[in-house]
Amino acid sequence: MKREFKPSEDLIAQAKSAVDVFDNKVRRLVTNHPDYFPLYSEQGKWKHGKESWTNWCEGFLGGQMWLLAKHKDSTFWRERAEHYSTLLKGREFDREVHDLGFTFWPTWRPWYLQTNDKALNDVVIQAGKTMGLRFNKKAGFLRSFLAENSTFIDIMMNVGIIYYAAEETNDAELRKIVDTHVSQTRRFLVRGDGSTSHEGIFDLETGEFLKQTTQQGWRDDSSWARGLTWALYGFGTCYSYTQNPDYLDAAERTADFYIRRTGNRFVAPNDWEEPSPIMEYESSAAAIAAAGLLQLSQLTESENKAKEYAEYAFGILDKLTREFTSKVDDSWDGVLLHGSYHEQKKLGVNESVMWGEYFFFEALDRILGGEWLAKDR
Repeated sequence: MKREFKPSEDLIAQAKSAVDVFDNKVRRLVTNHPDYFPLYSEQGKWKHGKESWTNWCEGFLGGQMWLLAKHKDSTFWRERAEHYSTLLKGREFDREVHDLGFTFWPTWRPWYLQTNDKALNDVVIQAGKTMGLRFNKKAGFLRSFLAENSTFIDIMMNVGIIYYAAEETNDAELRKIVDTHVSQTRRFLVRGDGSTSHEGIFDLETGEFLKQTTQQGWRDDSSWARGLTWALYGFGTCYSYTQNPDYLDAAERTADFYIRRTGNRFVAPNDWEEPSPIMEYESSAAAIAAAGLLQLSQLTESENKAKEYAEYAFGILDKLTREFTSKVDDSWDGVLLHGSYHEQKKLGVNESVMWGEYFFFEALDRILGGEWLAKDR
């Protein structure tokens, strides 16, 4: 049974106002730059020529359209959501990225839920099967896009689609693959204090785990905030599919770390350990944390923790809607301000980022009546 946590009327009003901003900004994007998929803004503008590093954000724009169809002009946004989802067709076979959950869960999954069309579900299932092809049997992990011997904590946000594909097709081998990867990630990338490593490196000859490292954090042994929130949300999703208490433990430990280290600031920096951070805040991590904490409030066995997680998520959303949401004007293309993509590469620093947009909207949708569990969305 769903636990009921009620945000304040003031937060509900702020959330509705933020949805209005999404309606304005996404409408302007699809009008000015049709069929364009942004990754991050440059000086507030989505359209620019800077590098992408990897190809992983295409699902977040269509995902915003499906959410807008629930809250605003359903005819207008449903048509565009279907169109932008269709533009992703063929990517369900893409073996070059580890982010097919990000691509198809916000787009083809809600489309399927609207129609119950088996052909749409088949695309989602195929994306999950393709993700499973990244598995290294000897070492027991799904490889990152970067290298054969590398896995990323980010993959925890993409394994839900593998669980779904295994469940829908009753594929025991695929289920074993995803369970093995999640268990290995918990063992090697989640630390005792609840912090996480961004990347793990394995010996492909022996299968031995070699070291923790990072591509986007301050240093290899530090705590990159967005990676931790991928784990927080992702392990919760895994628990919802499996009821494995180890996964719930990992989700709760990462949640507790976020809350403990961030406190009443609510919005973390890019890396908690960095002594002189480039930016005081990294809003996309906070948006992911809010969505993940709202999910976790429904999963934890502790009523006290459930209340704590929901109320802290409300605190994050209050902060984001009051201080980090752009206005309805032409000066800034995105909705959520002060996000960062890749500080080491100096890409999208103190900008709007597409995953921040999507997960901010997803968290707002939850408090405005949407489903709180990722598997139900």
